[in-house]
Amino acid sequence: MTAPLNPALHQFADQLGDAFVLAQVLVSRHGPAFELRHVDDKGKDASQLRDLKPEALRTLAQFTADGEFRPLKSAPNLASGWRAAAADVEELGFALERLYPGAIADWFAASAPVPPVTHYREFTARQTGMYRLTTKLDDAQAARVAGACCEARFCLKRRLWTVPGLGPDEAGAKSLIPCLEPCAVLLEFARKAVRLEQEDKMHLELSAGEVATLQETVRLALGAKPAGREADFTQPANPRRIRWLLSKLGSLPPPRSAADDAGD
Repeated sequence: MTAPLNPALHQFADQLGDAFVLAQVLVSRHGPAFELRHVDDKGKDASQLRDLKPEALRTLAQFTADGEFRPLKSAPNLASGWRAAAADVEELGFALERLYPGAIADWFAASAPVPPVTHYREFTARQTGMYRLTTKLDDAQAARVAGACCEARFCLKRRLWTVPGLGPDEAGAKSLIPCLEPCAVLLEFARKAVRLEQEDKMHLELSAGEVATLQETVRLALGAKPAGREADFTQPANPRRIRWLLSKLGSLPPPRSAADDAGD
């Protein structure tokens, strides 16, 4: 007798059509079987792709195409050029778990009338040791950290948890995979942000045009190929740090005019 599907996978399978996309993986149904491939390989002939067994997908998900370690499996940097076959729904669940651990279980949990979401303040209040200081970010700072760290260019999970002043991600903005609570990468980024906020501040006098030049320079840096490890926030050129800085530059007050100074 075939063992029954677990409830999460059973509900997930009931909603599958002929094809669907989960983050960066395209899944196509072929009778009782399925094919998985990278969305970028949608139109390629199967002969152009290397065949992988479902159990090999865990290794695939560990590294980018350049061989860099992927600390966040929901990051949009999954290597392409492969395909995998799943004989049935159970094997499909096994394969997706290798690519996106916990995704189906979280999707199932998020479908509940009251999803088990842990918001930023509640989550950081539970922290001890070196992560306790993440509670020191005020609401605006915490919202800026979450907005920078969880942006779609860095993570494809749809964030359901919130920070005061920052609501959840819009439906359809990322993928079907929900994010029910801050992850370890976010926590480490928040810890680094606290340290940066605690540093002595420099006071610069910049014109509006100079600020615009600085903003555009930071945008260009954000679009460059990342250097170093994804979660190494000690590096000033870390993409999340660049995005965080850009958000701060965008919130600068308007420059004072000569008329303003004359009125003081």
